[in-house]
Amino acid sequence: MVHNFHYEPDSKRILRLELFGMLFIVVLGSALHFTFELSGNNPLVGAFSAVNESVWEHLKLAYWPALLYAIIEYRLLKGVPGFFLGKAIGIYLMPITIVALFYTYRAFLEESLIMDILIFILAVIIGQLVGYKIMVWKEPSKVSLRISVLSLMLLGMVFILFTYYTPHLSIFQDPISGGYGIWS
Repeated sequence: MVHNFHYEPDSKRILRLELFGMLFIVVLGSALHFTFELSGNNPLVGAFSAVNESVWEHLKLAYWPALLYAIIEYRLLKGVPGFFLGKAIGIYLMPITIVALFYTYRAFLEESLIMDILIFILAVIIGQLVGYKIMVWKEPSKVSLRISVLSLMLLGMVFILFTYYTPHLSIFQDPISGGYGIWS
């Protein structure tokens, strides 16, 4: 007798975890804004914290806490087939949303700390909710599972690499010092 078990995700449990994740990411991401300076500008801490006020460095404030939360959450949601695909898309949406909304509002308005904070929070909410929808939506293929994990690793490597070897593009430029990356 062959049993064909199909995992039905507990969507309410997943949603609760994603909602808690929003709080976790916002709080930890906000703290990471200050950890580099508080560490005495430790280069290792700089890989995971904002090292200057560039737009790029602020993207790490969403990525690293979201990745950490995904690692923690994986232990709680091991059987959810769409977990990695949902997390990858959700985590990628966070920096994409931040960049899109930041440059859109800056085209029309002066820079505002309140707007920057609201954009960060909105990006986290969007990333977590889209991730949730994907997790409970359908079972992804094995290829998308591998691509999801690799894409998350790649983005982390890019954040670390560009902290130390920063391209001289406006998204990477610190508007205060005019410098780039950790060495500015």
